[in-house]
Amino acid sequence: MKEGKDTGSLHSGKLRSSFSGKVGYVLAVAGSAVGLGNIWRCPYLAAKYGGGIFLLVYLILMLTFGYALIISETAIGRMTKRSPVGAFGAFGKSFPFRFGGWVNAVIPMLIVPYYSVIGGWVVKYLFEYLRGSTEALAEDNYFSGFISNGVSAEVWFLLFSLMVVAVLFAGVKQGVERVSKVMMPLLVILAVFVAGYSMTRPGAWEGVKYFLIPNLDNFSWMTVVAAMGQMFYSLSIAMGILYTYGSYIKKDVDIEKSTGQVEIFDTAIAMLAGLMIIPAVFAFSGGDPDTLKAGPSLMFITIPKVFASMGFGTGAGIMFFLLVLLAALTSAISLAESGVSTFEDQLGWNRHKATLLMGAIIVLFGSASALGFGVLDFVSVLGMTILDFFDFLTNSLLMPFAALSTCLLITRVIGLDRIAKEIEQSSDFKRKKMYCFFMKFLAPVCIVIILLSSIASVFGWISM
Repeated sequence: MKEGKDTGSLHSGKLRSSFSGKVGYVLAVAGSAVGLGNIWRCPYLAAKYGGGIFLLVYLILMLTFGYALIISETAIGRMTKRSPVGAFGAFGKSFPFRFGGWVNAVIPMLIVPYYSVIGGWVVKYLFEYLRGSTEALAEDNYFSGFISNGVSAEVWFLLFSLMVVAVLFAGVKQGVERVSKVMMPLLVILAVFVAGYSMTRPGAWEGVKYFLIPNLDNFSWMTVVAAMGQMFYSLSIAMGILYTYGSYIKKDVDIEKSTGQVEIFDTAIAMLAGLMIIPAVFAFSGGDPDTLKAGPSLMFITIPKVFASMGFGTGAGIMFFLLVLLAALTSAISLAESGVSTFEDQLGWNRHKATLLMGAIIVLFGSASALGFGVLDFVSVLGMTILDFFDFLTNSLLMPFAALSTCLLITRVIGLDRIAKEIEQSSDFKRKKMYCFFMKFLAPVCIVIILLSSIASVFGWISM
């Protein structure tokens, strides 16, 4: 990457959508960051890699490496007023720039279809809890029976997708921003309530201590790798989202302060998720942390068993899956919004036409993932189901490449000083020295570690 030119040349006369102010932006980005990864992935990884020590490592990485990448993508988005492809194109038209931009743009388009499949599972479970099917949901074969039923899995996936597309049609201010302003505070209230209930169960306090108190005896190199990966995915880094949302904010929005607020919001939800799930499972399992290592099935198999063992199981199930649905919706909307913005910018389409194309992509690829456990279960890529393959492709391969391209764009083309000037238009940039150090020396190394570790894990070379 050597080319560079004035970003102002890409600013067209077309009026670009925008957030009404800082609050709308912060809640939208927080909604993007707070998703299924926070609700089930963070507690699962925390349990597997040392509890409190994992949480401590995660917080350190989030406040340094995570901060550097969040503020970088947001600043470039606001600087260029473009989604990822246009943002990279503002600095050069050669292949490295086109590749970097399109990798960032394609990732959310590939994630949101299979993410919507999982969102459909959440809607299904919420519906069943509303029906009072608490005992049925706790049965061993309920989840596998549901996802292997192609018709049922497809219907619930389409229902969730319809919710996402409906918000996108409404636009940025009336759709994305308005929904985020309602959903995110509601999500926090529900999370606090469920966490409080979980921590008061008999035997739950041991789970609280395991999750919050660091124990150096539980530390390993894989703790760092896992925490780094969780930070990467949790904060919506390298998904094109922050470029897109950055392009919607005005020059008077304090990027540094807003980024700090997103960090706090994301961390708070991740900790609340841990306090919802880990103490409850500890109480249910008699203190066996191995129960927590169920991975993705934790939310749909283990947690329903926990609720079934409680006297208030149906109510707890309703609240929990309503919370998860809100988190899933806000993240899915953010992912899809990035794709819509790319189509608007690159194809010159209006929002409704771009939304229809995004909706078609969701239905096409999402249906393949939804049916991958039923009628398409014979399809296997690298020994993985269709859904698992898309997850591997985006999270393990494309996202590290996208983040690395952003680092190279900043350090080799734009320059750290130019990024700093963009941020300083509305902020004192108090963490400037730390930012420059991480972007120049540590960020590329961390990204390569994530990439190599993820690939090695999939092929069984290391155990994650």
